[in-house]
Amino acid sequence: MKRNIYKIMGAIMLFAIAQPSCKKDFQQINTNPNTSPTALPQQLLAPALVNTMTANMLKARTFSNELVQITVAETDGEGAVFRYDIRPNQADYMWNNLYQQLSNFKDVYSTAADPLVANKGYQGISLICQAWVYSILTDTYGDIPYFQSNMGRDGIFEPAFDKQKDIYLDIFKQLENANTLLNGAPNVVAASDPVYAGNCAQWRKFGNSLYLRLLLRLSGKAEVANDVIAKIHDIVDVNKANYPIMTSNTDAAVLRWTGVGYLTSPFINGVREQDWRAPALSSFFINNLTKWQDPRLYTLFNGAPGGVWSIAPSSGNFVGVPSGYAAGTAPTTKSYFYSTANGPGGKSYESEPLGGNIMNYGELQFILAEASLKGYITTGIPKTYYDAGVQNAITFWLPTYFTAPITVASYETAADITWNDALSLDDKMEIIHVQKYYTLFWTDFQEWFENRRTGHPVLPKGPGVLNNKIMPARLNYPVYVQSANPANYTAAVANQGPDVISTQVWWQKP
Repeated sequence: MKRNIYKIMGAIMLFAIAQPSCKKDFQQINTNPNTSPTALPQQLLAPALVNTMTANMLKARTFSNELVQITVAETDGEGAVFRYDIRPNQADYMWNNLYQQLSNFKDVYSTAADPLVANKGYQGISLICQAWVYSILTDTYGDIPYFQSNMGRDGIFEPAFDKQKDIYLDIFKQLENANTLLNGAPNVVAASDPVYAGNCAQWRKFGNSLYLRLLLRLSGKAEVANDVIAKIHDIVDVNKANYPIMTSNTDAAVLRWTGVGYLTSPFINGVREQDWRAPALSSFFINNLTKWQDPRLYTLFNGAPGGVWSIAPSSGNFVGVPSGYAAGTAPTTKSYFYSTANGPGGKSYESEPLGGNIMNYGELQFILAEASLKGYITTGIPKTYYDAGVQNAITFWLPTYFTAPITVASYETAADITWNDALSLDDKMEIIHVQKYYTLFWTDFQEWFENRRTGHPVLPKGPGVLNNKIMPARLNYPVYVQSANPANYTAAVANQGPDVISTQVWWQKP
């Protein structure tokens, strides 16, 4: 009977994954349902973007932020993520929510491709969003349903799991297609797009920048490295006129939380005030910022310290706690993220407009710095990209910070983070990825993915860390999938390896 219940629950979830979801307060972009039998792409895009960002931000707070030592939950109980003790039920949230939004993004494409609509802008945007969401899913779980996913309406309730290699190669095809579709495409309805207000040229730049992010992720995988590196070279050096990428923070892909209607940050109603104070900031995260006198930490609001990241000081200082401390030795929480109730002047990360970061220009510069360092591209030099990454990572949050007499060079010198060509390749990778770590602040699970890919930045491993002190390589599949889709689940495990957090995904394996 228990097995049958799981099957029923799984079937319901798989069907739900195939259906569009919505969020309140979208009236201003919705048309009267009595006038159209099907939803239009401009009705579907904003809800899908908002709900995807909601899932990414809420789960990053409790999961990836703990893994990469931004926060420390300070508990000796079971399931402490910062100890790499991850319960199986951690897997459900992202799987369920992201697959659900893929139905909406796919519907944006299918409705926009209808001859009666024929809107290349929405088609291209949809393909970029699908690539973005599928990449998060496969980098989190490994082999996943891809080619048959979200086909419940077509009667496919037990989709096959596809190999990560095949998923990535098809994602690249979709991004190529998106680049073609968006080339010269008219802008879409501004009110339907909370990221770029309908600007298809900026979506195209984001799509190609995302392409570079994902290409670099596979660049160390021997069986595809030559093709991947050649494509990076093509985009940046050879054929760059046909692959426009971000050129400034103006092009950053950010769902800006205005605080009005549906554009209210999910943290406002999704996280209690006491839950903001409960996790401490980690020593690794705080100590670097303090050492650098980083403006993201020290900018003043209404005369009170906290910076744009709204971090509470302790007795006038910013103090973190060591992640992975031994059980039974929990230190006292010092610094933490302000909530609206206790932040200076009502300022808090809870209501931060830039909290919906998808990909920013600083990240792209560090991607190019690594590509240049490793000889994948010939345009520019590592130092130039590195300096631009440092500068734009800060001006993303503080647009006017680098003015005379403060320059990026003077900031780097004072912080002792200047580029040094005499260092080893590994040391240069550490310099790039320490800065990239802060650039990826609260960008879904990207810090976790990059740490798994490169081993950088080197995070201290405390005595209380489990899993042989090895960073978890993936999340397990949701438990209900074992009963709802048993044959395909079994095949996926046989191909990838045991369904545990230590099994590496394809691109991590030698």
